Amino acid sequence: MLDSAAHDRLPAAPGVGYKPQHFAQITADPGAVKWLEIHAENYMGDGGRPLAQLRHLSERFAMSVHGVGLSIGGEGPLDADHLARLKHLVGWLNPASFSEHLAWSTHDSHFYNDLLPLPYTDASLQRICDHIDELQDTIGRRMLLENPSSYLAFAESTWSEPEFLAEISRRTGCGLLLDVNNVFVSATNLDFSPQGYIDAFPLDEVGEIHLGGHDEDEDGHGRPLLIDSHGHAVVDPVWALLDYTLAKSGPRPVLIEWDNDVPDWPVLEAEAARAAAALERVPA
Repeated sequence: MLDSAAHDRLPAAPGVGYKPQHFAQITADPGAVKWLEIHAENYMGDGGRPLAQLRHLSERFAMSVHGVGLSIGGEGPLDADHLARLKHLVGWLNPASFSEHLAWSTHDSHFYNDLLPLPYTDASLQRICDHIDELQDTIGRRMLLENPSSYLAFAESTWSEPEFLAEISRRTGCGLLLDVNNVFVSATNLDFSPQGYIDAFPLDEVGEIHLGGHDEDEDGHGRPLLIDSHGHAVVDPVWALLDYTLAKSGPRPVLIEWDNDVPDWPVLEAEAARAAAALERVPA
């Protein structure tokens, strides 16, 4: 029987992105899984089975809410209706963690079903900090900001990505979500050292670590091109990068993301068990 006390912090243990088809198996035998993540936009309705199941799970597991639609890096203001729905969800669920992406997905009245990159300049830094201040004031809690997966670099950028994220955290008080697969994808695509990126990252501000699978392709010049798809198991080099990260950061909550071609529960739980083994190798 799991502890039904309030879960106000994510444990330094494995979590998985919750999928409704796994509800019965998670509640019967979660295995190595100690916490769950949901995407905020899937639970902004008024009722029904999804919210009933979520309420039940929140009594047994620490919960993390991951937003994908706020467009924190967008040039326009944050959407007031979206913010209000998010505030309502966070208010009744009271998750242990809320996170969003360093990206944009809106322009004027148009919403793009993707997380799009932005240049790391003083102007974009100020805009993002203003948006994060508004968001944190609205939901009444600290958020975590996730590093993106990158497929190009902007010539006008004047900050490195780790420095940019560190400065956002310093100015706004937000925490950071370190997606290790995104680091590996970006490092491969843009030809930099993933270990060097981790060395430069402000690990003290990291509240969650994410892992996921990616697709392998080639660009127009025949060079490797990785796509952050969340549709496969985590590859061995990303597990190795997790080990490298945890050795520097110490234990952290580690999430397995698998959002496309979602496998049966035993496959997902086995990935969580591998994350548990990685955490067990790290001194507390």
